[in-house]
Amino acid sequence: MTLPETFQILIITLSDRASRGEYEDKSGPFIQEQIKFFFIKIKRKFQIDVEIIPDNAKILKSLLLKAKEKYNIIFTTGGTGIGPRDITPDVVMPMLDKEIPGIMELIRVKFGQDKPNALLSRSIAGIIGISLIYTLPGSVKAVKEYLGEIFKTLEHLIYMQYNIDVHK
Repeated sequence: MTLPETFQILIITLSDRASRGEYEDKSGPFIQEQIKFFFIKIKRKFQIDVEIIPDNAKILKSLLLKAKEKYNIIFTTGGTGIGPRDITPDVVMPMLDKEIPGIMELIRVKFGQDKPNALLSRSIAGIIGISLIYTLPGSVKAVKEYLGEIFKTLEHLIYMQYNIDVHK
C-alpha cells in the first residue's frame, strides 16, 4: 500500500446550537488550524472538509457511512460527555473496525490528574473503513490537549494504517 498523495480529512462538529447558527463553532476551526500545521510540518498534502451537524445519531451515522470510504482521517468534536444529547461515542464505537484505546486512555489519565473532570470524557479513537477516527470533546481547551497527544503518534499511525514498515 502507498500513502495517499493528498490526505482527505473530515472534521465534524456536533452541536445543536452551532448547527442552527445560534452559536459559533470554535473547536472545529481550531482542529482545522492545528491539522494544517501538522501536515505542513510532515510535508504532506491535505484537503480538509468541514461539517456542522446537530447532536443526532442518525445524521452522524449516515455521514460516517459515506465518509469512511472517502476520508483518510476523521475528527469529530462535541458529544463525548455524559449528557443526554452526547451521542458521539455511542454512534462511532459500533462502527469501528479496530479500536485504538491507548491514546484516549493516556489523555484521560494525564489530564485527569490535575483536572478530574477530564476523566469523564468518553472520547474514542480507531479505524472505520479506510479512515482513522478521533472523537474529541467540544471545548477548544480540551481539543488542544487532545491534539497535543494525538499528533505525537499520528504520523506513525498513518504509516501503520497503510502497512508501511518504519521500524528500521
